[in-house]
Amino acid sequence: MKGFAGFPDGKLKTVPLPSLFFSDLLPIVDNLPELKVTLYAFWALMHKEGEVRYLRLTDFLGDLHLLKGLGDTPTEASKVLLEALERAVARGTFLHVTVGTADGDTDLYFINTEKGRAAVNGITQGAWRPDLDSDDVISVLVERPNIFVLYEQNIGALTPIIADELRDAEQNYPSRWIEEAIELAVKNNVRKWRYIMGILERWKQDGKEDATSNRVSPTSGKRYISDQFKDIIEH
Repeated sequence: MKGFAGFPDGKLKTVPLPSLFFSDLLPIVDNLPELKVTLYAFWALMHKEGEVRYLRLTDFLGDLHLLKGLGDTPTEASKVLLEALERAVARGTFLHVTVGTADGDTDLYFINTEKGRAAVNGITQGAWRPDLDSDDVISVLVERPNIFVLYEQNIGALTPIIADELRDAEQNYPSRWIEEAIELAVKNNVRKWRYIMGILERWKQDGKEDATSNRVSPTSGKRYISDQFKDIIEH
């Protein structure tokens, strides 16, 4: 463990944090990288200019001091950073929006404040655009709720194991299927990831007629319950 020499004498620069950070947010943040990234965002935004402040994904990835505290290698640190940002967005600390520019997609992160919410709403409604580059043509990419947000809002707390399984599901099933399977679990009041996976596996095995757009009925999910789920599901 590396030691810390202590703060030097004299006047030091400080970073302002809202009181709610300590009373409401800090007690529920249960992931160290997420906490590091959250604190970093408050510090970094203090150094930004303008009434509306935000951070790009490249701002996080470009800070070697931040990455050094997240992983032993650049690859590991980048992976941990992305997971931490996903957690902060899912928790509601950050607001995330993706915009398209002439050079490709750009991920922007705002602190979930009144100004941050107004900025994101302005971007999605076309009423305001960030000054990413005066030569860029900005086009908003409508962002679907990511799988982490859907899980946290509808099923339960996001653990590292569940996060890994969610990523695997994203690789194996269409996003629409995952959304509909989560919706079906909520309608059937069976908020369990094993149940959702059972639905997805059955759809993949037997086919799914309405996979493109139609919604499944609230009761149809019951026929996707295989024997392995009988011990955890009651109707």
